[in-house]
Amino acid sequence: MSSRSESTSRISAYRIAGIVILLVAALVALTLALLVGGGAKPPLLQDPGPFVLWGTPIAKLVMNMSGAVMLGSLVLALFGLRAGERSFDAALNIASVGAAVFTISAGLAGFLAFMAAFNPKLSIEREFGTQLGRFLLELPLGQSWLITTLFGAIITVLAFAWRSWTPTLITALLAAASFLPLATQGHAGDLAGHNMAVNSILLHTIGAAVWLGGLLLLILLRGRADVDTARLVGRYSSLAIAAFAVVAVSGVTRSIVAVGDWNALWTTPYGWIVLAKVALLGGMGLLGAWYRARLIPKLAGARAAGWFWLLVLCEVALMGLASGAAAALARTPPPTGETAFLQTPAQILTGSELPPELTLERWFTAWDIDVLWLIAAGLALFFYLAGVRRLHVRGDRWPIHRTIFWVLGMLLLVWVTGGPINAYQEYLFSIHMLGHMMLSMAIPLLLVSGAPITLALRAIHKRDDGTRGGREWIMWAVHSPFARVVTHPFVAAAIFILSLWAFYFTDLVRWSMFEHLGHEWMVIHFLISGYLFVMSLIGADPVPYRLPYPGRLITLIAVMAMHAFFGIAIMMQEGLMVADWFGAMGRDWGVSPMQDQYVGGGIAWSIGEIPTLILAITVAIQWSRSDTKLQRRADRHADRTGDAELEEYNAKLAALAERDQRREERDGR
Repeated sequence: MSSRSESTSRISAYRIAGIVILLVAALVALTLALLVGGGAKPPLLQDPGPFVLWGTPIAKLVMNMSGAVMLGSLVLALFGLRAGERSFDAALNIASVGAAVFTISAGLAGFLAFMAAFNPKLSIEREFGTQLGRFLLELPLGQSWLITTLFGAIITVLAFAWRSWTPTLITALLAAASFLPLATQGHAGDLAGHNMAVNSILLHTIGAAVWLGGLLLLILLRGRADVDTARLVGRYSSLAIAAFAVVAVSGVTRSIVAVGDWNALWTTPYGWIVLAKVALLGGMGLLGAWYRARLIPKLAGARAAGWFWLLVLCEVALMGLASGAAAALARTPPPTGETAFLQTPAQILTGSELPPELTLERWFTAWDIDVLWLIAAGLALFFYLAGVRRLHVRGDRWPIHRTIFWVLGMLLLVWVTGGPINAYQEYLFSIHMLGHMMLSMAIPLLLVSGAPITLALRAIHKRDDGTRGGREWIMWAVHSPFARVVTHPFVAAAIFILSLWAFYFTDLVRWSMFEHLGHEWMVIHFLISGYLFVMSLIGADPVPYRLPYPGRLITLIAVMAMHAFFGIAIMMQEGLMVADWFGAMGRDWGVSPMQDQYVGGGIAWSIGEIPTLILAITVAIQWSRSDTKLQRRADRHADRTGDAELEEYNAKLAALAERDQRREERDGR
């Protein structure tokens, strides 16, 4: 029988069974992993007691799972349901409940973290409250838990109050951001590869939340009259594939940082738990592939309901086991990678050892992968090439040079964010500036030339049921009031050049050095600002307004002048920028920090102008081609009409001349 003909009691029983299976599997896996990994062993000093030792991972497990319900429900509602329908409202109600549980469990976990860190005597005295307040307001660990709890409370209200497309999108973005403080918890902040560990945990948590939360929403919405189960499962499956890729890659990189040695993977309790998670992830991937290939096409059939519940409950069980193992890993000391004693200035500032001198060989061998941008570039390449292939299968053409530009742009992005530039940008201002020029000028020039928006609008199927898929969300973004403002040529140019000055001559540059979030913001901001500026000049993708070609050249020349002046201003600086960072590294190789800063200004002035010169040449070529096209269009029109307009114009001139001649003859008489 189909999903709509299933009895209400049977569906309710399956829903309850799914939730029970998830919780039981998670608690069993958590208990076993804590016992095997030693995460529940009392510390040698300041034992907080079994309630805190066992309550902390359980609270963290509940927080992770409720966070998955919160985020996964919002994402699947935005991608698979229609705003205004009861199923959409039900999904937001479920997200609100998940956010409420997330808030309570985060608050409890934060309190238990305080008890574990300070082991105070629980009381209602003022001293206890003062100590708890200082923990939440002054210490980074307490601040992270407080921010997470506040995020959950805000999302609880917004998910319940907002029921339209754009507010729900904002709520989903806030839900994803709520996982950021969690990424710095556990062992991530103590690992030598701090940046990779934090990004890996963040991506891993978000990917798992979308995967698990979407699956739970499927279970809770199954059987509703306004839900097309087959279509919704297919859309969830697309999200799950992307989430699987994110979880797999981020999990591997996180394990590499934490385990360090392949032998530790087989010989340590931490490694055993990691291997168990890998096996569970592989099982979930196989299940997902099976029901995508076999089940989804048959969901409208009479016997599909039984197979649906069997596969979903199996996947829920595997996800519960993986969630329990993940919560236990957060309490299990990794075998390697922790930096117990920071000795050198570079270790104190960056968390890593000072690298060797940057030689010609190191330009080809030095790597410091940023998994966030590795995954982003990998997904962008995959979806772009998949779109090109879809056009090819359909018989449509796509210019090969656009594909080449896009591939080169993504490869350059991976090299800048994970190669020698990323490995040395914390230690050398000149390398930092070189990376900035690449992010804001060279990479956007290649990516804009790939015309990804045009490709997406041509390749992604248009939906006809009122929901929003990738094409509909792109159309919404392109035509939104915000897009009309930021893509205006003058606004894009202002953002591009003013943010350059504001970043380096305010404390923003300091924030990007001392805080991991600041560094990632820097990469995102300059990549987007450069993309908007280049797109306003030469882009083939649709924008609300573009200047005529003379205006584009004038704008570009003005930006070039201000950019060159910026480089000269850096070179003329008499003091060292961020002296307590670049001047405190203890670097014993290369030029002095002041000389290196002078080189950085020279890079901004000289090398940074190369992409701008290419832009100017491209604008000039497009202008020439535009004139040629206009002339050809005029010639074709003349051929079709037999130069009727020209003959009419000549006849008008002749009539005017004849009238003037008659007037002169009359006046002469």
